Amino acid sequence: MKTASGKGNTAWLATRSMLQQAAFWLLLFAVFRAVFLVYHIPLLSGIPFGNIAASFWFALPLDLSACSYILLLPFLICVIQTFYSPRWLNYITITYTIIIILIFSGITTAELGVFEEWRTKLHYKALLYLLHPAEIMDTAPTGTFILLGLIFLAQAALFIFIFLKWAFIRITGAKRRIFFTFGFFVCASALLFLGVRGGTRQIPINQSESYFSKYEILNLAAVNSGWNLAHSIANNYGIMEKNPYVFYNRNDAENIVKKMYSVPCDSTKMILNTARPNIVMFILEGWSADLIESLGGEKGITPWFHEMEHEGILFTDIYSSGTRSQQGMSAIFGGFPATPLTTITQSPEKYSKLPSFSKDLKTAGYTTSYTFGGQLIYGNIKSYIMDNGFDRVVEDADFDASIPRGKLGIHDEFTFPLFAKDLEQEQQPFFSAIFTISTHSPYDMNMDEPLQWPVLEKKYVNAALYDDRCIHTFMESVKQKPWYANTLFVFVSDHGHSSYKNREFTTPAYHKIVFMLYGEAIKKEFRGTKVTQTGSQVDVAATLLPQLGMSAEKFVWSKNLLNPCTPGFAFYAFEEGLGWVRPGGYYVYDARTKSDHEIVTASPLISKDTLVKEGKSYLQCVFQEYMEK
Repeated sequence: MKTASGKGNTAWLATRSMLQQAAFWLLLFAVFRAVFLVYHIPLLSGIPFGNIAASFWFALPLDLSACSYILLLPFLICVIQTFYSPRWLNYITITYTIIIILIFSGITTAELGVFEEWRTKLHYKALLYLLHPAEIMDTAPTGTFILLGLIFLAQAALFIFIFLKWAFIRITGAKRRIFFTFGFFVCASALLFLGVRGGTRQIPINQSESYFSKYEILNLAAVNSGWNLAHSIANNYGIMEKNPYVFYNRNDAENIVKKMYSVPCDSTKMILNTARPNIVMFILEGWSADLIESLGGEKGITPWFHEMEHEGILFTDIYSSGTRSQQGMSAIFGGFPATPLTTITQSPEKYSKLPSFSKDLKTAGYTTSYTFGGQLIYGNIKSYIMDNGFDRVVEDADFDASIPRGKLGIHDEFTFPLFAKDLEQEQQPFFSAIFTISTHSPYDMNMDEPLQWPVLEKKYVNAALYDDRCIHTFMESVKQKPWYANTLFVFVSDHGHSSYKNREFTTPAYHKIVFMLYGEAIKKEFRGTKVTQTGSQVDVAATLLPQLGMSAEKFVWSKNLLNPCTPGFAFYAFEEGLGWVRPGGYYVYDARTKSDHEIVTASPLISKDTLVKEGKSYLQCVFQEYMEK
């Protein structure tokens, strides 16, 4: 342990201490990561060494965030020591650091033991297993248990030694300079804050920051183990042991849901004229049904989309599963409904167990890609998308720096032409998804605002008109391409949005969204038709896969909207509540007040009591599955 008594001033010594401690933690994270990779070296077979080495570089943002969290207490102690530096303050820092070293060594060692079976990072459920240590010891081979114990002790002993010998500086007996102390406080505070949240951008850091490779083991190696576990616990705090949405006996709730999904016959309309069409999916950011004339919106907001309806198949009663883009992604690609309180995309150990629309298509011979003009770190979307096995994921940083950008990224008028160019290079059949950006605030693209009539959401409405034009330009540009005639275009919103109609946030009308199929791959007799079946984004997979002759059995929450025998219903979740929609009425429950917010029935075929039981049973069963994933 270095003693810095009398050397320089206290602010300078505090700065040195913080820098050396930061370097210490970054070294610890790198070494623990190397141990993980060496321990699992058989799983690295066939992976280029350069990719393996890159995991250390892509790990830095989360490592810096974890380091910044850890240094918050030592920083406060250093600030105190610039004025008052008794010996016992040093021992607080030493004790605290040793405890954190032991915790990190324990976390990473435990991950070595469970990764082969779980294939995920250590997560909040591990804390539940720790309540039964005898069971863990009984199920682990003795040799493995001893080896992991030795690794834990070696890691902990090595870094306790390094910290005491090199990284820690005692601050005693030096001169005190108020000006330098103030400078240290301001600069260190700012750096720690930026480190914790991952920089100055709008979106705080999450696991997506470290996802970079098509090899999942390298992405997981790059994610800081301690940061990930803390995030998992924070994301699931309060629901680790008990489902907060238990309304009925479990068997009764499951039977109600099972009955709802019962399909008495299969009269699926086969709408495609080709067995393996290319699929181009437009995930429309925040497109509310209020933007679409045929769905109850005002005329002139999306005129080109209205023209497309005459050649497409428009689903007229579709609702967003949740209120955030990440919830829309897991609903569309994983067929999993949104949940209140938490989002499955924030938990890699959970979403890795979901079925995957894109993976199923890859198995059927499709090449796959996903394009977005912004940063996919938002809502941990990037890690979720990469887990879905897309061959190519393109985002803001992958585009040329000369392309004009807004605050959130590249607007659709620039992204769409690049997307069209990429489609020319895809091997057919291909599945290519593009997530639009321009209908998300701050609407800072270069556009006029011809629609002056809305009092509310004027910019949003004009952004929709702008995006409508971008889609028109894109479709016109690809009509003569060789792949166009064999392509099915899918347009689906990620979630709803407040509109000029000032819908109440909890109502179904607020959450009503867009879903349309379009393209030459559709049989002529189905073009220009409308499907009135009530559904949501979770139904995309079970609706499309049967059209390709593929099973949707894994997508247990998804239903086939092109089968007229399929019961019509839709579930949506908001912060602490649910919405339940049936053709004959709807029900809204607010868990914050534990009250039935609204029950509306307009059909004698469905009672208010039925709406309540169905909606609550659905939420109870979905959340139970979320917890058990």
